[in-house]
Amino acid sequence: QVQLVESGGGLVQAGASLRLSCAASGRTFSSHAMGWFRQAPGKEREFVAAIRWRFASTYYTDSVKGRFTISGVNAKNTVYLQMNSLKPDDTAVYYCAADKDLKGYISTVSADYDYWGQGTQVTVSS
Repeated sequence: QVQLVESGGGLVQAGASLRLSCAASGRTFSSHAMGWFRQAPGKEREFVAAIRWRFASTYYTDSVKGRFTISGVNAKNTVYLQMNSLKPDDTAVYYCAADKDLKGYISTVSADYDYWGQGTQVTVSS
């Protein structure tokens, strides 16, 4: 049974940093896309960033480029999201997700991801 367990959310002021972690168990995802989505109140879930760390491949949504960095540790089967220069617009529940299918690309579509964590709240105050 695959499980994704997130940690690292919290309440911070604008300009601060947070690091989210997602530990996977039950299978490895080094060749598969593993990443983060977020959902703000009243909005649809949106793609944030993902990684296929075996191929050193990453992808970010435009609004976080230059501020967020996704990385993975194969030995720990864990993916991290380092979030710097946080803005109030970054406030959302952040979900870790993993794709069970080996695609040749990183999908930004939530329906393409098969495993999901429970979510961790990130709140950025102005």
